[in-house]
Amino acid sequence: MEDIVGGWWDRLITRAAYRGHPQAAVTLAGVTRLAPPFFRAMGGDPALVLRSTVGTEHGARRSLLERVAGIGEKVELAWSDRQALYLPEKLDLFPSAMLNRALYFWLMALAAEPAPRGDWLTRNRLATQRCLARMPGLAASYHQLVGALLALRPDPARLSAPEAAVEQAIRQALQHPEREVALPEVKRPPQPVPLWLHPAPPTGAENGGAAGESPADDDSEHKARESAQKRRRYRAQRIVPEDKKDGMLMVFRAESLFTWDEYVKVNRHNDEDEDEDNAAAAEDMNKLSIAADSKTRGSRLKFDLDLPSAEYDDTPLGPGLLLPEWDWKRQRLIDDHCRLLPMHPRDASPAPLPDRLLPLARRLRRQFQALAPERTRKSGETNGPDIDLDRVIRFMAERQSGVAQGEPGLYQAWPPGERNLACLLLADLSLSTESWVGEAGRVIDVIKDSLLLFAEALSASGDAFGLYGFSSLKRHEVRYLLLKDFADAFDDAARGRILALRPGYYTRMGAAIRQSARILVQQPAQRRLLLIVSDGKPNDMDHYEGRYGIEDTRQAILEARRDGVTPFCVTIDREAGDYLPHLFGSRGYVVVQRAETLPQVLTTLYAQLTR
Repeated sequence: MEDIVGGWWDRLITRAAYRGHPQAAVTLAGVTRLAPPFFRAMGGDPALVLRSTVGTEHGARRSLLERVAGIGEKVELAWSDRQALYLPEKLDLFPSAMLNRALYFWLMALAAEPAPRGDWLTRNRLATQRCLARMPGLAASYHQLVGALLALRPDPARLSAPEAAVEQAIRQALQHPEREVALPEVKRPPQPVPLWLHPAPPTGAENGGAAGESPADDDSEHKARESAQKRRRYRAQRIVPEDKKDGMLMVFRAESLFTWDEYVKVNRHNDEDEDEDNAAAAEDMNKLSIAADSKTRGSRLKFDLDLPSAEYDDTPLGPGLLLPEWDWKRQRLIDDHCRLLPMHPRDASPAPLPDRLLPLARRLRRQFQALAPERTRKSGETNGPDIDLDRVIRFMAERQSGVAQGEPGLYQAWPPGERNLACLLLADLSLSTESWVGEAGRVIDVIKDSLLLFAEALSASGDAFGLYGFSSLKRHEVRYLLLKDFADAFDDAARGRILALRPGYYTRMGAAIRQSARILVQQPAQRRLLLIVSDGKPNDMDHYEGRYGIEDTRQAILEARRDGVTPFCVTIDREAGDYLPHLFGSRGYVVVQRAETLPQVLTTLYAQLTR
């Protein structure tokens, strides 16, 4: 009974102390579709992805009810770094959902401005001034937000003189960002300003690097795909681990503690299982402490994703090719940085088209035969299968009159028409294709069906095409699987290579795109189309992830376009809207919502792109 009454009391106090308006809450997920294009339209860095931020302690005064309820210590404020734009996961500051939604878009517009220099107030005031000057259409919404916010802020008349001066400066900067105002010094921080960016955003551990990382340990484990759950950024600090040998007697019960300790040196074994209690602790802590333990393990098992032996691995077709890679931090191309290995799938024996695909393949062949150019008659040829009677009669009349000259063209020919088009389909064969997509099977099975049906359709159209796949294991092993070259016919040998495909490793996309563009440039065609089928963003085991991988891929796409190649991406990644517009442009990609429909989508899309 005591627990029940205590729970009621806690909920009552918490509800009374909470300043938000849950009934008008707007979530970040609710604006996710519009947020990336809006941020780019405001001039924001198109390479930044959207993430939810984390609450940080603000240090300002709290009401008595907030202190009793134990809430109001932290606030979620917007900020950005070189990787992402971080916004509150939920906004319920105002009693109107329209205002909370407008606040999201104002924060995106403000974050799109280049960061000015100065203190927290000056930076946000100047950024606001520039944003309103550049986008005057936002002024009405901004002043509406300011009016609603000022009604929620503390009355300067009820504050001490130093705190009142700070509050007056904040109010003036909000209402008149074009006017200069100084931020007075005060011991206690002022109330947070949700219309401004974070005064001191959470940062990574000092001096960079990860805890427990030694100079020789650069092959650290990396996730091949970012999880769909929310990703947050925390404040971190590097600390020196304690090295005390003597123990101590615990004279209290551990379960009586109501807060998480910031740092305790404990002996933790290494495992890959997530601990929900640890995750809850991280959510509750204001700062994560990171320590590098200099002690070596008794033994270490090092392996690379169950690499097969040469006997069971795919068959290399040579020593490999050296390709460049773009270093976005240094803004330069590093020559001969990657080694691309052309390969054939192991155990690829000739095979016919699977029976389950025959009905759809017949229908696609009939449809794509309509794309094949019609045969046109050419008269006046020196040889051909048919006699051109009009030319024969004219030649006989000219010879009788004595005016016939030159070699007579007395035949007709029917040469096949040409669309003068070459297409290379590049399939992402990374480890993530092992995942299942319902009754259709694994992603790799859907990709194999797509390649088979795509090739059947293009064979009927008469277009020149090649089929390739790729995965990677760091920069020295970008595996480039040759399934059908442009010079080869699509026969049972090519079908067998497709059916022998299996999930590979990681997705170093830039190198694969560069090699595909080189192959396309060598084709004698006026139009060159590079179709990329992928299920996620570029990444690899080394530093090729996040912004680095995206920028290298983008640079490879720009190089391909300069060489006359048209890249287009077909993806089943539902988060592709975060990064694909930056890579391919707003009209250079399509997201397939249901992976099992990929074979039909791919062929339909090709017909539309090549009209």
